[in-house]
Amino acid sequence: MTMSTTTATYQRRTKDQLAARVAQDIFDGAVVNLGIGQPTLVANHLPAGREIVLQSENGILGMGPAPAAGSEDYDLINAGKQPVTLLAGGSFFHHADSFAMMRGGHLDICVLGAFQVSATGDLANWSTGEEGAIPAVGGAMDLAIGAKQTWVMMDLLTKAGVSKIVKECSYPLTGIGCVKRVYSDLATLECTPDGLKLIDTVDGLTHAELETLIGLPIAA
Repeated sequence: MTMSTTTATYQRRTKDQLAARVAQDIFDGAVVNLGIGQPTLVANHLPAGREIVLQSENGILGMGPAPAAGSEDYDLINAGKQPVTLLAGGSFFHHADSFAMMRGGHLDICVLGAFQVSATGDLANWSTGEEGAIPAVGGAMDLAIGAKQTWVMMDLLTKAGVSKIVKECSYPLTGIGCVKRVYSDLATLECTPDGLKLIDTVDGLTHAELETLIGLPIAA
C-alpha cells in the first residue's frame, strides 16, 4: 500500500462522471449486474441507442434508471433496497432464479465496489477483517466468478490516502484473478496476469504520478 503525498493538479471524477465513464464501455446487447453502492449509478448513464439489459440479484431483469422524485414504488427495488424502474419487457422473479443466472455464466458484465483489488485482479469487497465488522458478502462471490467480465468501480484512494489497488490483497478475498478492469475517480486500469495496464487517466494526472499514488508499475 502507498500513501499519497502528491499535491493534486487534477480534478477527480465525480460519482456521476465515474458512472458515465463505466457506462460508456458497456457494449450493445450486454446483460449487466450493477452491485450495491456506487455501481447502481451506472443505470442512470447508459448511452442512448444502446440496448443494455440490467439484472438485479434480488430478481429483476430489464431494470431501468432511478424513478423521478415522487414516483417511487417501494415494491420495486434493487438489491440495495433503492427504488428502481422497470423497462418495457422487463420482469421480476424468484431470488433462486436470479442466482442461477449469475452462477450459470449468463451475465456479460458485473460492476462491483471494492475495498481492495490486486494488480492481477484479485478482489476483496466483502470484509475488511476488522473485529466486530459485519460480514456482507451477499452475492458478490457468485457475481465475481459467474460474470464473463468483472469490473470494479471505486475511489482509487482511501480517506487516508492509501491506494485500494495493491500488489496483494490484505483483506479476505471475494474472488481470485476475476477483475478485468478498475474504474476509479482518477484512472481506468486493466488488471492482467502481468500486472496493471493503463486505459486512461483524468486530465492533468501523469502516468508517473499515478504510479506514485498506487505504488506499483503500470504498463502504458
